[in-house]
Amino acid sequence: MTSIARFVARLAFVLVIGATTLWGSLALHYAGPEDGPRNLLAAGFAVLGAGCLLASLLRRRHARLFGAALGGYTVALLVLLAWWHGIEPSNDRDWRAEESRLPYATIDGDLVTVYNIRNFDYRTESDFTPGYVERRFDLRRLEAIDLSAVYWMGPAIAHIYLSFVFTDQPPLAISIEARKERGEQYSSLAGFFRQYELFYVVADERDVTRVRTNYRKDPPEQVYLYRLRGKPENRRRIFLEYFRKINALRTEPEFYNTLTTNCTTVIWQHSLVNPEHLPFSWKILASGYLPEYLYEAGVLGNSLPFEQLRRRSHINAAAHAADKASDFSRRIRAGLPSIDGARRAALR
Repeated sequence: MTSIARFVARLAFVLVIGATTLWGSLALHYAGPEDGPRNLLAAGFAVLGAGCLLASLLRRRHARLFGAALGGYTVALLVLLAWWHGIEPSNDRDWRAEESRLPYATIDGDLVTVYNIRNFDYRTESDFTPGYVERRFDLRRLEAIDLSAVYWMGPAIAHIYLSFVFTDQPPLAISIEARKERGEQYSSLAGFFRQYELFYVVADERDVTRVRTNYRKDPPEQVYLYRLRGKPENRRRIFLEYFRKINALRTEPEFYNTLTTNCTTVIWQHSLVNPEHLPFSWKILASGYLPEYLYEAGVLGNSLPFEQLRRRSHINAAAHAADKASDFSRRIRAGLPSIDGARRAALR
């Protein structure tokens, strides 16, 4: 073996052991048994990985030591993987009030009846009166899909959700989120390690949008509402694909994942039902740049430069003015740029 080949092999070994040690230690830290020494187990696995790397440096002089260290690490990793794959998602936990009810729908041709639509009355972000409604939608009246991008930590990261706009009633907003237990806070790092179930918030915009624009203060959130171009048949397929998944989650829960199963990657996965879907882009992962990606693809229209479109799509001031008004959705859209000059029917 040449010196270059030996170097590449050693580097690959270090990267594999280092990466699996980091992953295993964090998995044990976040998902280890609550009634057991999870931090001790995580530290022990980290020490085992570090020992394996150290033994690899001494393998010429101490081949048996290296073999024993590598064998021990391999056995521990296999046990860890078996435990990891045994962790299953569940719908039976002590959920936070905001995520306690699973939405679902019944579909009869063009008519879709949606149950457990969240419509909380907020006084503050954490002080609210729970409320749920049932609505029937006619897919022949689905006139548009709008996209909301919510920023709170700089330009690269945003929470994305869609609103399905009908001609005869308020839009139906659907936000893909991590389902949290009572007292549990969201952590992006914990989201890699099966700490949250996947949850679709199906809500009135007076709930899911207004809580972000009017009531979240730490940190405050900035919401941008964009109108999307698309064919009627594509909108219909997206809507039905959403509820196919929403209904399935009632009996087959899934884990949320910060990278692979989050608010933007799942939206993109749903879009695959349409032949004209956009290709995957790094701007889907760096979700704050998703509106820019959609603009570049022509999905947001081209009547305005993007920065001007972005400024006019900021709805916090309109949402504060509308607050609890019954026509909240119409008011936050007043003055938004139309798509290539096209005008929509008034929202009711």
